[in-house]
Amino acid sequence: MSAKWTTGNTITLLENGEAFFPAVFEAIGQARQSVVLETFIIFDDKVGQALQREVIAAARRGVRVDIVVDGYGTADLPAAFIEAMTSEGVGFHIFDPRPRRLGMRTNLFRRLHRKIVIVDNTLAFVGGINFSADHLADFGPTAKQDYAVSIRGPLVDEIVRFMAQVLAPVNPPRLRWGRLRRRERNRAAPGGTAAALVVRDNDRHKDDIEVHYRLGMRAAKSRITIANAYFFPGYRLLRELRGAARRGVHVRLILQGEPDMPAARFVATMLYDYLLSAGVEIYEYCERPLHGKVAVVDGAWSTVGSSNLDPLSLALNLEANVMIQDTAFSQVLEERLDWLIANHCQRMRRDTQPRRKIQRVMLGVFVFHFLRRFPAWAGWLPARKPQLQSMAPLSELPHADPVGEDGTERMSHASIRGLEPARQVGAASDEGGRDGVQDAGSGACGAADEGDGRHVGESRGY
Repeated sequence: MSAKWTTGNTITLLENGEAFFPAVFEAIGQARQSVVLETFIIFDDKVGQALQREVIAAARRGVRVDIVVDGYGTADLPAAFIEAMTSEGVGFHIFDPRPRRLGMRTNLFRRLHRKIVIVDNTLAFVGGINFSADHLADFGPTAKQDYAVSIRGPLVDEIVRFMAQVLAPVNPPRLRWGRLRRRERNRAAPGGTAAALVVRDNDRHKDDIEVHYRLGMRAAKSRITIANAYFFPGYRLLRELRGAARRGVHVRLILQGEPDMPAARFVATMLYDYLLSAGVEIYEYCERPLHGKVAVVDGAWSTVGSSNLDPLSLALNLEANVMIQDTAFSQVLEERLDWLIANHCQRMRRDTQPRRKIQRVMLGVFVFHFLRRFPAWAGWLPARKPQLQSMAPLSELPHADPVGEDGTERMSHASIRGLEPARQVGAASDEGGRDGVQDAGSGACGAADEGDGRHVGESRGY
C-alpha cells in the first residue's frame, strides 16, 4: 500500500449528474491549457454530446485535450462521434479495445473503471459518475444515485502526475513543460483538507484501496457508514465489518434494492445473515439503482471514488478513490447518506429474512466461494498490461503511417466499430418489475426487470 497524503486541499462533494456535469462542463469551458478526461463510459446521448461540444470548443481555443475511455464500456460510441473530436485535435485513446474471438469477448475483465478529469492542472474531479444521461434524474426509474468530488490544491499535483504516467505510452512528452508552473499554482490552502489519491492496478497497487478501507474500519470508534453499488468483498474486509460491530461501532451498509443488474443483489444478499448476526445494519436503497462507492468513518474519514467492494473492483479492474481526512467534508457526506436512509431505504432484519430452500442454499454456497476465488482461479485472463490505442482522424489515414512517431499503434475510426457488432442503446422505460412490494426483510424494493430497455452499458457493470 502506498499513497501520498497532501494537506491544504479544497474538496467539494458532487451528488449525481445534476451537480457533477455542470461543474465539469463549466471547468472545461474555462480551460486555457489542458484537459485530461478518463472514464469507463461515454454514451452518445445528451450528456455525451454536451461533453463533445465542450472538448471541441476547448480544442479550437488551443487547449490540449486528451480523453481516455475503456474499450468495453465505450464500445458502442459511433465513429462519427469520435471523428468530430479527433478532427479538431482532441486526443482520443481507447483502453484495451480488443475484438471478439470466435464470437466471444476476450476483454470482459481487467477493465479501466476510473473516472478522473483534470483541467489546467489546477482542478480535478474524481468519483463514480460516467458520462451518460442515466446519471440524471430525468432519465427515469433506472437513473443512478452516485457521487464525485471536485479538488483544488496539492492533491491535484498527484493526480496530474498519475495521469501523465497513464498517457505516457501514447503521449511521451505530456505535461513535462507544466511541472514548475503547476507547483506554483497548487499551493496548500490554510486549514485545508488532508487527502490522498489511492489507485488499484494489477501491478504494485493490487490491494491499496481495500487496505485503506480495512484500516479505516479497524480504527473506527463510533460509526461506519458505507454506500456501495456492488457489495461482495473479501473475507478480511467482512471480518473487519463484523469486528467493528461487535466492539460497539454503529455499522451501516446502504446497498442496492433496485439494482441495474439483478445478480448484484443476489450475491449481496448471501452475506446478509452473516453480517446481521454480528450487529451490522443493512439498508436497501429503493428509489433507483445505487451506483455510489462512498464511505464515512467516525464523521472524520471518508472516501469517494470508482471502486466497488466486489471481486471485479478489488481484484481485476483499474480503480481510483480519494481518501479524505476532514471532519467538515465527512459530515456533509454522512448527512447525505443519513438522508438516503431516512427517506429512501428499507432496513433488512434478520428475523424477516426468508427461509431458503436447500437447493438455493447450496447454490448460494457455490456462488459465494466461486466469486470470492474467481480472480485467483482465472489464470487464463490476460495478465499483460492492457494498452492504450489512439484514434487518428480519418483525414490523416490515407497519408499517415498506422504507427505514430512514438511507435504507438494508431487506430482508425472504422476499426472501433469493428470491435464487436453494434448494439442498440435503449432509452429508459417504465416497464420494469414495479407492480409489487415485497416484505421489507426479504427485499422491499422488488426485483428489477432485465428487459426494461436501459442503456446497454448497464449490463457492462458499473
